Amino acid sequence: MTHLSVNLNAIAQLRNRRTVPWPSVVGMARIALDAGADGITVHPRPDERHIRRTDVFDLVALLRADYPGREFNIEGFPSPEFLALCEQAQPEQVTLVPDDPSQSTSDHGWDVQGNATLLRETIERLHGSGMRVSLFIDADPEAPLRAAEVGADRVELYTGPYGGALEAGPAAIELSRLKATADAARELGPNALQGRPNLLVNAGHDLTLVNLPPLKRAIPDLAEVSIGHAVTADALIYGMAETVRKYKAACL
Repeated sequence: MTHLSVNLNAIAQLRNRRTVPWPSVVGMARIALDAGADGITVHPRPDERHIRRTDVFDLVALLRADYPGREFNIEGFPSPEFLALCEQAQPEQVTLVPDDPSQSTSDHGWDVQGNATLLRETIERLHGSGMRVSLFIDADPEAPLRAAEVGADRVELYTGPYGGALEAGPAAIELSRLKATADAARELGPNALQGRPNLLVNAGHDLTLVNLPPLKRAIPDLAEVSIGHAVTADALIYGMAETVRKYKAACL
C-alpha cells in the first residue's frame, strides 16, 4: 500500500485571499482523514502566504486527538526558524526541500553532495527529537546513495517533470528516470545504510489521477505520495471526500 498524504497548502492559500476563516484548513483535513487519507502534509513558508504557523499547531492538535496513527509531514528549507517549528510540532516526518523563500513552489531536488554538511547536521538534529527525515531529490540514480550517506531515512522523488510532461513520449522518459532512481534506492546495501532500515521512497509534485497509476506500476513499493494541487482542483469537482477516495484507489 502506498500511503496518501494530502497537502493542504492550496486550501490555506484560498483561505488567505480573504480575512475570513474559510475554507477551514483543519476542517478540510478532517474530511480528508475521514475519507481515508493516511496523513497530512504542509509546507509553511516564512511569509505565511498559505500555511500559517498557527495552522501547524491546529493540525497537530487534530491529529493527536482524533486520528492517532495518521502521520503529519512538514516540508521546508532547514532554516533555524523551520527547525525550531518542527521541534515544537514534532511531526512524524520532516521533508527537507532546497527552496528559496521567494519560490512559488518546489521546483528541484537537493544537490546532496554540495550541501552534505548542512543536511547531515540537520538530520542528526531532527533524529535527536525522534523525527523521520526525507530528502527531496531529483530523478537521479546517484542521489539515493548520497541521501543515505547524510543519514536520510527516505527520499522524496521530485515528480514535477513527469507531471508536467503532458504527452506520452516525454512522460515515458521522465517515468523511466524516476523508476531508475527508485531502483537505486532499493538496491542500497547495508554498508551504505550504516545499519539503518532500508531507504524508502516517497514521491510528490504535480501527481494526478491520470499519472499516479503509471507511477505506481513503475514503482510498486512507493511508500508515500504527497499531493495537494491536484487534490484541491479535483475536490472542486468531486468534493474532498470523494477525491481522497479516488486517490486512495489510484495508490493501489
